[in-house]
Amino acid sequence: MHLERLINTLEIIAVAGRPVSASEVQKATGYPKPTCYRLLQTLQDTGLAEAPAGDGRVVIGERLIRIALLGKSDVDVRRAAAPLLKAAAVQFNETVFLSRFRNDQVEIIHAETPDDPARAYIHPGLGVRPMHACSCSKAIAAFAEPAFQSSIINGTLKAYTDHTKTSDNELRADFERIRERGFADCDQEIDVGIASVAAPVSIGNIGAIFSVGAVGPIRRFGAARREDIGQQLIELAERVSGAIQLCNVAEV
Repeated sequence: MHLERLINTLEIIAVAGRPVSASEVQKATGYPKPTCYRLLQTLQDTGLAEAPAGDGRVVIGERLIRIALLGKSDVDVRRAAAPLLKAAAVQFNETVFLSRFRNDQVEIIHAETPDDPARAYIHPGLGVRPMHACSCSKAIAAFAEPAFQSSIINGTLKAYTDHTKTSDNELRADFERIRERGFADCDQEIDVGIASVAAPVSIGNIGAIFSVGAVGPIRRFGAARREDIGQQLIELAERVSGAIQLCNVAEV
């Protein structure tokens, strides 16, 4: 009975899409008001709900969002993000992609290409990318715990090209620069002639578990262009984060 009431209360909070009070829960459920207060407190104690304004009104908590994300397939994430990625690909006239962090690896899980039929573009491919040499991976790693960054730096760092950063000092400086700018870039570090840029997609207090990026030939992706697109990817990352979280809440 108690579990059923907790679930009912969570559903009410999720559907509302805004902070919900005990009085509103009582009106929707018919439970005694003291029970509603206890239910909301239990949800907060377990991290399934939180009161951001400190006024007793609650929203879906980070823990529940994390649980939903862990169970969310790539198909679900792609469905939420694809329209935003497509619009960006058309805007940049370059390929835009989405990556996901799991099992201590970063994988590209989706890519959208420009609509211009006369445009030659780069497709990044799908699958795991090196943590030290790809913008999509570095955008996530730079905002991870220092211990995780050290595990990357102290691991086997393959030099894919003469541009690949493989030393402790180079990578630590690169991570610091990424944190300062808010996005990462890859200047021919995996393939000569190809550059990319990516920004982390943070989900609440969970952190950066996705990234969005753009890739193109170095003749179009010089430092100035990467800087311009990187700033725009920061904004895109916020919209993608919102789309993924909205999808999570709607399915909780």
